[in-house]
Parts: sequence; C-alpha cells; structure tokens
Amino acid sequence: MNKLFKVASLLPFFVAPLFAHVNVASYKSYVDSLLPGSRFGMSLRSVKMGKEIGNVNGNELFTPASTLKTLTTAAAIHLLPLDYEPKTEMTVFGDINKKKRTLTGTLKVRGEGDPNISARYYDDPFYILNNMADSLRAMGVDTIVGQIDLDTSYYTGPWKAENWRRNYYDSWYGAEIGPLGFNDNCVTIRFWPGYFIGDTAVVSIQPDVGYVKVVNNLKTVKGTKKKWVYGIDPDKSIITLGGTIGEDIDSASMVLPIRNPIGYFRAAFMYALKDRGIVFKEDATIASNTELKKFSYSAAPLLSILDEINQRSQNFHAETLLRNLGAQIAGEGSVEGGRKAERRFLQDMGLKASDFEVFDGSGLSPENKVKPSTVARLLAKMARHPKGAYYINSFASPGVGSGAKRMIDFEAPWLTRFKTGYIAEVHGLVGYIYTVDGDTLTAAMYLNGTNTNPDYKSKDVLDTLWMRLISYTNNNYKSLLQMKTLWLDAQGVSGLNKRLDYFSKRLIGTPYKLGPMGEGHLDTVEDKPLVYLDSVDCVTYLEHVVALAMAKSEKSLYRQLQRLRYKGGKVSFLNRKHYLLDDWVGEGKYAKVIPMENEVSVERTMPKREFFTNHNVKYTGKDTPVNVRYMPLDKAIEMAKKTYKGAMKVLGVGIVGSSDKIDLTHTGFVIFYPGQKPILRHASSQKKQVVEVPLAEYLQTRKVPGVTFFKFIQH
Repeated sequence: MNKLFKVASLLPFFVAPLFAHVNVASYKSYVDSLLPGSRFGMSLRSVKMGKEIGNVNGNELFTPASTLKTLTTAAAIHLLPLDYEPKTEMTVFGDINKKKRTLTGTLKVRGEGDPNISARYYDDPFYILNNMADSLRAMGVDTIVGQIDLDTSYYTGPWKAENWRRNYYDSWYGAEIGPLGFNDNCVTIRFWPGYFIGDTAVVSIQPDVGYVKVVNNLKTVKGTKKKWVYGIDPDKSIITLGGTIGEDIDSASMVLPIRNPIGYFRAAFMYALKDRGIVFKEDATIASNTELKKFSYSAAPLLSILDEINQRSQNFHAETLLRNLGAQIAGEGSVEGGRKAERRFLQDMGLKASDFEVFDGSGLSPENKVKPSTVARLLAKMARHPKGAYYINSFASPGVGSGAKRMIDFEAPWLTRFKTGYIAEVHGLVGYIYTVDGDTLTAAMYLNGTNTNPDYKSKDVLDTLWMRLISYTNNNYKSLLQMKTLWLDAQGVSGLNKRLDYFSKRLIGTPYKLGPMGEGHLDTVEDKPLVYLDSVDCVTYLEHVVALAMAKSEKSLYRQLQRLRYKGGKVSFLNRKHYLLDDWVGEGKYAKVIPMENEVSVERTMPKREFFTNHNVKYTGKDTPVNVRYMPLDKAIEMAKKTYKGAMKVLGVGIVGSSDKIDLTHTGFVIFYPGQKPILRHASSQKKQVVEVPLAEYLQTRKVPGVTFFKFIQH
C-alpha cells in the first residue's frame, strides 16, 4: 500500500491495516490505547452513495469546539446572498458653513457588525475610519460642532458572549462583540526590557487611540527570563502587567481584548478624525434631523469572512456572523436571533435542530453539543448545495490556515479540506476527503474528556486517523497522477493505434507483479489499489494502456480504467472482468476478436461459480460455455516471421492454454509496423518487467494450442 504521508511518532499504528471496507470500529480501540479515558465519536458518509459508511458513537452528543463554526458558516452561505457585506453607515445631519468648513449638527454612525475594520485586508487598521473622515472632508468639513451618535441598535443582548469559561474573556479569542468594532476589539501590548536591571520594562500599545491604559509593573532582570503576567479589569480597559523580563530578551508581545467595544470604536473614530485634520467640538444641545448625505462602508464580503472563520478559525468573525444572521433573517441581532436563523437552515436541509445544542457561533462554549452523524450529514448536504463549492473552499487544508501545523507531511494536500476544533479537554476534526474513485467523503471526529492526555497527542491521534482514511481511500494515488502525466504528455498523439503504441512503449521497464490490483476501499475481497503502476501483470498492463489510449481527458482516466475492468464500471470483486476473453473481450465494448487464417474454434466453460465460491463471494449466474477462437501456434509463428506490409496497427493478443477451465493464460500487445516483423509488448513473468520482443521469437518458446488476436474499439 502506498503511503501518502509520514507520521513517525505514530508509526506502529500503520503496521496493521486499520480498515476492512472502511470499518471504522477499530478506531475506538486505537484511541483507547493512546488516549485512555477519552470519549471518541465519529461518523463517515459517502456523498456519492448518500449514506453513512462508518459510525463510532456517532449518535451521541459531543462538545464540538471550533468545528461548530461549520454550522454558523453553512447557515450563512445558505441564507445570505453571496454578495452580502456587513456595512457601517455614516449619516450627516445639520448644516454646513462652506466658508468656515464647519458642520453644525450630528454625525450618526450605524454599525451592522463588520468584523474587518482592521488591518486584516489593509495595511492600516484605520483604513475604513480614515475613509469615513475623508468623506467628510470631501463635503467641505474641517470642523464638527454638535454630536457624534453611535447607533448600536443592530445588535441586542450582551456584548460578552455567555456560557464561556471566565478566562476566555481575558484572551484575544474571547473579545467582546458589538455592532461597531475596531481591530478585532483587541490591542497588541509590546514590551522591551528597561535599560538597567531593576528598571520598569518599556511598553507600547498598538494601535494606541488613548482608550487602553496599561499599569506597568513589569521589571527587568538579568538573563533571558520570561515570567511576565497580566490582568485585565473586568469592566474597564485597564491592563496590568507584572512579573519579569530578562535584559537579554529582544522584545515580546501579547494580543489582548479591550472592554466595551463601542467606547473603543468611538476612540478610534475620533483618532481618525483628528489624524485627517477634522476638529470635533461636542455640543449636546445641538441636534438636527436634516439629512445631508449618507455614506456606506464595508471592509470585506461574505466569502472573505467565511475564510476567516473556517480557515483561520476567528471567533470574533464567527460571533459577529451569528448575530448578523439573526438580524438579517430573524430580525434580531443576537445569539438567539442567530439560533433562530440556524434552525430555519437546518429545517431547509432536512436536519434535526435537536441534534445541535448551540450557545454561540464560534464553539467556545463547553455547553455546545452536536452529534457526529448529523455533522457529517450537514457537510454532505453542503457538498451538493448550489453554493457548496464556496463553502468547502473556505475550509483549511494541510499547511493552510488552522491546518498550518496539521498533517504537514501529507503529500497530497488537495485530497482533503477540514475544520479543526479545540478547547480544554475537547478536540474536533471535521471536513471532506476526496477519494480515488471520485467520491467525496464527509467525516466528523471528536475527542471529549481528554483529561490529562497531552493536547499534542490528541491532535496527532485525530490527524493520524484522518490521514489513514485518506490513504486507504486513495490507495496508490500517485499512480493516477502518473497516468495523468502520461496522458498529458501524449496530447499530440492522435488515433487509437498510435496512442496504444505510444503508451505501451512508455511503460516498458515497469516491474512485473502478479495480481497487483483490487477494489481498494470499495470491496473486502481484495483491497489492493484501484490504480497501480508501480508494478503490473499482463492484464493490468493491458488495461492501463488501453485506458490511457481511450480516455478523452486526464480527468476521465480513472473512470475509463474502471469501465474497462468492471461490468458497467461498478467497482466490486463480483463485477470485475476476471476472464479476459469471456468477460473483457467478449463484452464487445472495448475489443473484438478478429477473423484469423486457419482459425480453430473450441468451446470451454469457465468455472465462475467455483471461482467466486473459493473467494467467499455469492455468484448467482450460470457457468455458460464460451467459444474460444484462435490461430494454431504453428500458423501464428509462420505469420509472425513475415514482414508486415499494411498500415501501422496495434492488436491485442491472447495465449490460449491447454486447460479447458481458462480462456487465456497470457496477454499483451502486438505492434505491426510497416516493413517490419510483428513485435510483442507484454508484462513478462520471466523477465520480471514489461518488455518488447519479436512475436515469432516469443511464440517459438511456447507449448500451447495457439493464439487469438483482438482489435480495440474506441468507446
């Protein structure tokens, strides 16, 4: 089995196969052995088949952590238009004295929960606020006398998310939420050691709009010690620094949340006005209802917001999006309004709202609960959603976003998209896996109650299970990539005969191995790769070459190969064309036996019932006779010694053995070049590789009744 990844720390797990036809039950024993005391849940679904194909505690409730964001974003992309943008409106009321460039009146700023008034998409966190100030200057305003009214009515309810652990509110990922926000409602506190041991550290605030106060008790000590601590007032934006910083430390920083986001926005807006040369003189007695002009600003559209949430797992964006959903869909910009919108979405999707217990949009609350089976169903439904591609593309992948340090040794990152999740004692991993047979799998894995087990180990376990699943369902995916490369190299080669010649020649030297292929993860009898070019036998060599020659595009190679190998293209051991002449050529779609000189015909009955019984496969068909037509060996040798005079062509050749229980014992290609004697290309068990030899030379070493020839049919 080809491994698409390397996970050295968990290598013993790969010694024995994990799956038996995607049998995920063994996952639990693996988790129990490495993470004792943890509770594991998983559901695996096939989008193509529309059913669940694996379940471990999948109908139980689990805390999802940040994987809950997949529900928030799915509801948003379903219920909101793709061009939705949360806006910030500025309306100018009053009168403008053009001569004095003075507005006497009110400046009303209404927020609709734009989470990107920051430096996320711009070089300057003040970019949007500066644009607002510039709009005023363009109206001829240098001075404002009156009021600045911040309209926060778009959101109702508390600014702090409820049901979170207390320490979350003191971390950047637990910042307060408001309809008006600035810089993720956070500041960066940067500090350096003082000039001398015992000095107070040097501290800066970025961006500093005069809103956050730092009480600096951080002392400089000898060496490289890093023992600083901080505390944040529960109600005011006062941050206290303490502890020590070594004199040899270059610098350090922390991103910390502010209190009261509306006050923070006001301070930032006032800073932008001043920076743009606009003087504000507050006068509460001045009010005006005369609207002069309204401006609207938006930092980024919905799809960019989804990227921030699903790829980079931004809680601030998820919480604002949930409230925006509530405002847009339920008329209530709150967590409860967002929940109402999500319930409508789940109803539209045919999913049970009772399978989700939602207390926020980001997944930070330990009281959130989901069922893995329902999450996998949600993801599967989104895969078929009209906007599904946008949704899936917002997920992380190995080395990208929250996957930056996950599965980084994985050699085919394009085969998966996922969303990670983590809070104390909780880990989650949900998303999509693309299989070699063209299916999309949705998976939801959860670990709850990891207790004293190290977090890195819990992540490694989930990553290992995930990559193992990808590897199994994409067994030897590199061979498919090799086929695509070969196909693309031959775009200038036209005509079936020329393409058969080209590809059969390109594979010369490929090692020989009997029976290298099977049904992969799609059946239990032979779970060998569905595509395999590391080695070939005579039949798989023939099948790969014909698939390469007949495929209309590199994207159709896999499908073409399986149509050649399986009846109706439906992959299973029972449907595989085991008998080359009876099943493969006899089907008449891709090849047909040609008339031969001195042709002999014998009737043989293939013992299919016995064959399938020996493989524990139920076979309901009958052992019907097949007419085997062939050219006697001496006549075939005589023909092979002659110089060919026609146009170049490639035929299939089958060696007819003496046993009446088999139709053909060997196969390959015979290439007829004008002015040359026929050449045989085949996967040789004696030479242990694909070789090219004169057909006459090969036939003279055989002791068989004869050979049959068949032409290939483009289909």
